[in-house]
Amino acid sequence: MAVEGQVLGRAVKQVQYRQYRTLDSRLARIGTTLAQWDALRAISRSPGASARSLAARTFQSEQAFGTLAGRLVAQGLIDRRPGRGRSIEHHLTPAGEKILEAGHRIADDALAEIFSPLSDDERATLLDLLLRVGRAG
Repeated sequence: MAVEGQVLGRAVKQVQYRQYRTLDSRLARIGTTLAQWDALRAISRSPGASARSLAARTFQSEQAFGTLAGRLVAQGLIDRRPGRGRSIEHHLTPAGEKILEAGHRIADDALAEIFSPLSDDERATLLDLLLRVGRAG
């Protein structure tokens, strides 16, 4: 049975939207948003990274990431330091590390709930398929 591409695309988007709504509402309980927590996660994985690099890792434009980073600085969650040339390095503060860790616990619980209808083998298959489609682009 052939599956129509638009139907498949909509199903992927529906799961993505449910994941976004769930994570964003639960992260609000600790005073952050999904976009902010994702930025903290990216900075944690690449301390000292530039805005350009972090924007790409968080699927944002450089301008959008710059605005987001400004909010994170104002909240005391990250700091920015001069890097090479005109580059600005991004680093987590201790407060940012606390929010990141709390967010990890929230995300783990929420994602376990979202994907609970699938067995471990089905989740592994889904991951493999999504990675394959993502690499093809």
